Amino acid sequence: MGMGVASGGGGGRRRRGRKKAVMSEINITPMVDVMLVLLIIFMVAAPMMTAGIPLDLPSSAAAALPNQADPITVGVTPDGAIFIDEDPVTEAQLTAELTARGVNGAEDRIFLRGDTSANYGAVMRVMGLLSAGGYTKIGLITQPEQ
Repeated sequence: MGMGVASGGGGGRRRRGRKKAVMSEINITPMVDVMLVLLIIFMVAAPMMTAGIPLDLPSSAAAALPNQADPITVGVTPDGAIFIDEDPVTEAQLTAELTARGVNGAEDRIFLRGDTSANYGAVMRVMGLLSAGGYTKIGLITQPEQ
């Protein structure tokens, strides 16, 4: 009986001595899951961050123009207010503000966004101010037709 107790105790010691080794490898599966979720979130959120002024753009069947690295967007709201990107400006400040923001001066491409319910004269007046300021690469932004 003493012999059985001794061998039983020894067996317990052996089991304690043979614990599993600590896993030293990094499990990257949770990190990949988190990165994929973040990628999806940014893919959904990125198109919403292009311009902060809500405008109802007209539809057109014209093809899209090639994009430049950092386009300057000028928007005209239905009440005739003028915005450069998201900052409101007056007609007198328009060309001076564009010159200050521009990289290549008059060679910069200017994207003009006019609301469908905006006065046609207001949009053309802004386009005339841009042309008078020396900007010849003016593109009108529209929604593609469905």
